[in-house]
Amino acid sequence: MRILGATVLVMESMTLGFAILLATKDQPTATLIYGSVISLLLFLTAGILKRRSGLYIGSVLQVFMISFGFFVPSFFVIGVIFLGLWAAAIIVGRKGEAARAALMAQAGEKA
Repeated sequence: MRILGATVLVMESMTLGFAILLATKDQPTATLIYGSVISLLLFLTAGILKRRSGLYIGSVLQVFMISFGFFVPSFFVIGVIFLGLWAAAIIVGRKGEAARAALMAQAGEKA
């Protein structure tokens, strides 16, 4: 879960960073600051995904990512796509961790 989730969060952060660069001419300064803060928080949250709180913070940040669509309308679609990737990372990551734990337990029984 950690690697997949961190990958999604870093991709989101980079995408938002590029969108901020594109929006510098058309958007007010408050929009750029909002986007920069969200981008930074996404990047920093990728580092704390080993804790349970990182999962919750990352989930809340998905809402803020989608809400950036009020400033740059294409981000409604991009945010929903990343929300789907975030959900997939959680589901696939948990299944992978469960499979790894089962293999470790099976290897422990044989030893």
